[in-house]
Amino acid sequence: MEAQGRGGAGDIDPADQWVFNPETGTYELRLPGARQGERPQQQGPSSSNRPRGSHNAPPPQRRGPSSSAATAPGEREKSPAGDRPVPPQRDRRATGGGGSRRKGASRKAKKQRSRTKRVFMWIGGTLAMLLIVGCAAGWYLYNRFNNNIEKYDVGIENPYQSDEPVNILFIGTDTRDGDGNDSYGGDASEGADTTILMHFSEDRTNATGLSIPRDLITDIPDCEVVQEDGSTVTIPGSQGVRFNQSMGTDGRDPGCVWRTVEELTGVSINHFMMADFNAVKDLSSAVGGVPVCVEEPIDDPKSHLQLDAGNHVLEGEEALAFVRTRYSVGTGSDLSRIELQQQFLASMARQITERDLLSSLGSFYDLADAATKALAVDTEIGSIDKLYGLASEVGQVPMSDMTFVTLPVVDNPDEPEDARATVVLDEGRARPIFQMLQQDVSMTEDGSEEGGSEEGGDAEEQPEAVPAADVRVDVYNGGDVMGAAQETLAWMQNTHGMTLATNEGNAAAPQAETTLEFGSDQAGMAATLAELMGLPDSALQEGSEDAGDQPMVLVLGDDFAGAGQPIEVAPERPEDVDGITADDEDVCAS
Repeated sequence: MEAQGRGGAGDIDPADQWVFNPETGTYELRLPGARQGERPQQQGPSSSNRPRGSHNAPPPQRRGPSSSAATAPGEREKSPAGDRPVPPQRDRRATGGGGSRRKGASRKAKKQRSRTKRVFMWIGGTLAMLLIVGCAAGWYLYNRFNNNIEKYDVGIENPYQSDEPVNILFIGTDTRDGDGNDSYGGDASEGADTTILMHFSEDRTNATGLSIPRDLITDIPDCEVVQEDGSTVTIPGSQGVRFNQSMGTDGRDPGCVWRTVEELTGVSINHFMMADFNAVKDLSSAVGGVPVCVEEPIDDPKSHLQLDAGNHVLEGEEALAFVRTRYSVGTGSDLSRIELQQQFLASMARQITERDLLSSLGSFYDLADAATKALAVDTEIGSIDKLYGLASEVGQVPMSDMTFVTLPVVDNPDEPEDARATVVLDEGRARPIFQMLQQDVSMTEDGSEEGGSEEGGDAEEQPEAVPAADVRVDVYNGGDVMGAAQETLAWMQNTHGMTLATNEGNAAAPQAETTLEFGSDQAGMAATLAELMGLPDSALQEGSEDAGDQPMVLVLGDDFAGAGQPIEVAPERPEDVDGITADDEDVCAS
């Protein structure tokens, strides 16, 4: 039965095997080699295999080869060329057309199918090629960006969590590597020239950038530096030196800056990012220039920056000169330069978001290539996917809620007035800022109303304070600061006239927190001392009985920061600490 299917034996179309017999008026199966009118050999006595209507058909008449009569209907004709029979035409009424038309249609259909097949093959091949090229390009860019990033193993692992605040330390070094960078004033030390601690809130609704002056006198702790062979070397710490020396000096790496800032602020850092002079030039060009404003003309011979008063768009060398300028603005100190740097960074952040540079493929490539070339990071975020994840987290903060402030400092009192070049921490104004970072308090929010209403509600219950001269108190040292009791006694007597205070030396046992014990009749004295020392409510321990002539007992704990320094500091930005927000386009350096 293979001949019954298309493409069967002899390539015979099944429709051509059934022919119409005019003598019988029926269709008959004609097998290869059989003449029309010859019945097919039956498989048995049954006539069930016959075509319908052929059981009454009489045997067909034969004519001899010499007959001159017309060929009987259905009988084969001989071709003029010889005895080879010519296949009879299919009955036109049965087929609706001649065989030649069917063969032409078949050839046309096959040709159309062939053309369609070629088209689909071409489209599929093209799409496959595009997919391969796209994947190859993506893989190339991924590897390129990854290879651009310089990574440091600082021996600290503190990965951020999506449900916790994120603290990132940005470090700008003063290395002069790169074309033209050796022309900038000063000696290159690869030190921490620009340092900003960026705090991103737990809910990613606000952020605070705290700039730390490079000329701040501080203590640098011991730090472990990982060598190229994987071994570690401990770099001894330094006391009372410039903050700038936390990087580069004695082989210190970014991990030493990390540890120094943690010890200074009490804020746990998650990651660091470091950039050099070239980063400023390349990134400013990648964003298409950074708008800045200056109130007075600038002509700085050391940074080589010359600008007229007013608005400017800076990139490349000019942008670097702007953030390096210090002698021709403000007081000519590093504090004035910090103001320029904050304005520049805030403006660059606006450029990236407002111009939507991350959505354009070309702009994104330029920015990503420049950023990855410029950055050095800790190994925990040393890949494109990890940096992208971190950027997605912190990028949720609106520009209007991103605040930049400078760490409060004062001139170093140990230097002559006419030759002061360094600064020291202003404890009274700095500690509230540290508390805000530690407690995840936004600097763009004003909590004064809440605090005021709370104090007002308790005002009637507060005891009436007594004059400082009437305060009787014995001071004990239970903390880790040597001489704390004597230092506090001198402050009480000399600054506030508490002549009834005495120094009782060391406490019976050390304690972490400062406490003040007093009798029920000494509430007024306790209120006066708590106000002057900034004692928290948890430090006040009131007895159930009157104390009479017995003095109160003040035990200084490990939380004692120094005479006159509040034990508890409200997490509120001091009124005299200025700052700018990243969306403020009206900032103009003076």
